[in-house]
Amino acid sequence: MTYALKAPARYVQGAGELDRLGRNLKKLGNRFLLIGSDNSWNRFGEHVCRSLEAEEKQVVFGGFCGEATKEEVFSKMDLCKAQSCDGVIGMGGGKALDTAKAVAENLGLPCIIVPTVASNDAPCSGVAVLYNEQGVVVKAVLMRRNPDLVVVDTEIIAKAPVRLFAAGLGDALATWFEARACHKSGARTMARGNVSNTALMMSRLCYDLLMEHGVEALEAVRQHTVTKALEDVVEASIYLSGLGFENGGLAAAHAINDGLAQEPQTHGMYHGEKVAFGVLAQLVLEDAPRDELARVLAFMKQVGLPTTFAELGIQTVNEENLRKAAEAACVPTQSTRNLRESITPEEVYQAMQKADALGRSGL
Repeated sequence: MTYALKAPARYVQGAGELDRLGRNLKKLGNRFLLIGSDNSWNRFGEHVCRSLEAEEKQVVFGGFCGEATKEEVFSKMDLCKAQSCDGVIGMGGGKALDTAKAVAENLGLPCIIVPTVASNDAPCSGVAVLYNEQGVVVKAVLMRRNPDLVVVDTEIIAKAPVRLFAAGLGDALATWFEARACHKSGARTMARGNVSNTALMMSRLCYDLLMEHGVEALEAVRQHTVTKALEDVVEASIYLSGLGFENGGLAAAHAINDGLAQEPQTHGMYHGEKVAFGVLAQLVLEDAPRDELARVLAFMKQVGLPTTFAELGIQTVNEENLRKAAEAACVPTQSTRNLRESITPEEVYQAMQKADALGRSGL
């Protein structure tokens, strides 16, 4: 048995940290390409420029097109080289961050990540997910190393949309259950090792913080205030979940999220929302204890995560599409096998149906 762990070189979290970005990255380069949306640049560009200029650093803005495609990565690589940048900053949500990570990886440059939302656990990971123009996953790029620096300004996170924060809770919710499944089955993780005690502990802590403070943290975001509960849950949904999924492994919850790309009605849903529904389905597949399932279901309803097909955007249930989703979740390259090698598409289809029934009527 081999254990392996991956993590960002440095993680910084707190209120007002964007204004200290220059101080934190001053040893990583002199001229940086910042990949982010026009909205992110308009809102935070002045803070970035002022912070970097204080350390005699320069920043070049490279507008993100909105989708993390291979073409977008190649385009930003060309811009980075043309502008003689020696570092890459990703700012925004998961897809902008993944684009920045892929650019830095391909060019062998330092990577700095600045999430403006806590909608998923992409910031800390050494994985970049690439999509096609239709938003369907085509490739997961495994980096040689995780980001050199992750800076999370909780003042920014507190002012982000509530639904995005809730989606981050959904993504983080899967961390413990998937790590537990991988530990039980002996599956290997993205860190290319088995699940260590450290990874299992981080994953469990992630879950405990969500259960204890998730509802309170969500209320802090509604009020646009930074509280201790918010800080704890941001640490869980970005840092602990990021390290947890990479070192603890993925299972059916994320595979079902990927499979749901086969149902066009879900395309307006966020990653963490679909993952959360996948958690319910995975617990059904595991025949989880009734009290555990009840606790997860209650939490999801409290924070507004989808527990039914209708809440996933599936207003008209199409059996063919759902069966395609189940089949896609069970292909040999998917992580459903980390739950149990013998799981069939029929089992996954039935688990999704039961999850929907639980969401509609409860236990």
